[in-house]
Amino acid sequence: MKINLFRGVSFHFLPLMLGLVLFAASLTPSLTPRSWEFQGALGGVVTAMGYLTGRAVQLLWAALGLPPLGGRAARIAAVLVTLAALGSWIFAVARSTDWQNSIRERVAMAPIESSHLIPMIGTALLVFLACFALGLLIRLLFHTLRKRLLRIMPERTANVLGVAGAVLLLFILTMDGLVPQVIRMLDSSYAEAQSLFDTAPPAPGDPRKPGSAESLVDWQLMGQPGRNFIERGPDAARISSLTGRPAMDPIRVYVGRAQSKDPQVRAEIALEELKRLGAFERKILVVASPTGTGWLDPGAQDSIEYLQGGDVATVATQYSFMQSPMALIFETSTGLDQAEATLNTIYRYWRGLPEDSRPELYLHGLSLGAWSSMYALNFFEVFADPIQGALWAGPPFVSTKWRQITAARNPGSPFVSPVIADGSLVRFMTQFGGLERATAPWSAIRVVYLQHASDGIVFYEPASFWRAPRWMREPPAPDVSPLMRFLPIVTQFQLALDMLLATDLPVGFGHSYAAHEYIDAWIALTDPEGWTEDDTAALKARCTREVLGCEG
Repeated sequence: MKINLFRGVSFHFLPLMLGLVLFAASLTPSLTPRSWEFQGALGGVVTAMGYLTGRAVQLLWAALGLPPLGGRAARIAAVLVTLAALGSWIFAVARSTDWQNSIRERVAMAPIESSHLIPMIGTALLVFLACFALGLLIRLLFHTLRKRLLRIMPERTANVLGVAGAVLLLFILTMDGLVPQVIRMLDSSYAEAQSLFDTAPPAPGDPRKPGSAESLVDWQLMGQPGRNFIERGPDAARISSLTGRPAMDPIRVYVGRAQSKDPQVRAEIALEELKRLGAFERKILVVASPTGTGWLDPGAQDSIEYLQGGDVATVATQYSFMQSPMALIFETSTGLDQAEATLNTIYRYWRGLPEDSRPELYLHGLSLGAWSSMYALNFFEVFADPIQGALWAGPPFVSTKWRQITAARNPGSPFVSPVIADGSLVRFMTQFGGLERATAPWSAIRVVYLQHASDGIVFYEPASFWRAPRWMREPPAPDVSPLMRFLPIVTQFQLALDMLLATDLPVGFGHSYAAHEYIDAWIALTDPEGWTEDDTAALKARCTREVLGCEG
């Protein structure tokens, strides 16, 4: 059955009903609350996917030469399908507000009274029509190729080659035309947004700061995230005011991407700047990998500087100007290459220093920084002379080492917060704890993973198109709605949107990690000398849940 729109264009009834069912399913809760705009866009996309799936089944049915459905039985079936689709649609729309509130109450967000149903449905309709129009253009491309091929070959061969040719042409146009243009546009816009070159503020006058006249790092080429990292954070006086003990000014080194096109050159500049500032004479040296834009979480950095009385040096090298999701898609290798160059350069110099006088060496990264930091750590190289540990927060789902370690979890331990062996080498924690589950003291190397069950960047699962992620087969964590259910096709798109919205959740949920969580992790990793529970309480009070760092 068809619903004719105009000449040559029509909707097929049963695929449209399947689309309505998937739209209803898209209203169910996932990891992240959705505004009506995003819910509308999601609903339009999954409706289009349902329609496409239904059309694919119809075309396969015809290609196999099966008899078309007709007669009274077919009409009755169509009525039943319509009633089921409309019934599920009405039920889901009526429950949508409650479903969204079931997420919001678990991530410290105020409940909503309405899901703005009319604008949400209108947005879904517009998105569906846009997807349908795109499908018509692709179909026109196929028919054009098929028509030309029919002149020189049999119909079946022309059909197969027409599909292959259309797919290949779209791929070429996308990868060789659209994607490079997008990369250049994003790089240019983000570089401008970071206030490079003549728009940079005045360089620091303190020779102990990177970017000063005496520094090897160019202040104008550092970028806004790097300048914020250098200028902000606690000094010795601020640290002493909390601890009541003498403190040092922490050392922070940052090399911007614009400093050089070569990641190895940027790494070598970072090493020389560390040497210039006396970083290898400090107690703690942290090699930090930033996120896509070059941002470093102040909660992670401020907290360890307080814990160690400022006797800390931290170094970071920027690899991209893009937001992390864009850098993950378009500049996959740049962060990995930069992290590897930076760690190898600094580790090999550190390894050559006397063991009794060199700093303790730790790695840190959040999000893409965690992924690149894990990638850079060559276990075979560091076994002979190991680093002291690593703190990796919000590791993206693509992180191979994270997936391997999670897969080795003890039977019965949850996927979102696993226990690994006796906890002597690797420990996982969430905002609700987890470090205390270890049954053995730390080994020579200490690794802590900090992650939230509500973080879509960590727990997105590509295979959720057809099967439930492993964590959905377990009881939900405290920050995950108990009403969340696996739904083929739909869950894939819900989790993809959760990944994009993960940073919009309040601090302490999703992909927004709180300073007080880093405090617990750094205490476990570094055993700060003379630190007490009262000190921890005072520091956590200063690093409130409402700000990302301790100086906000």
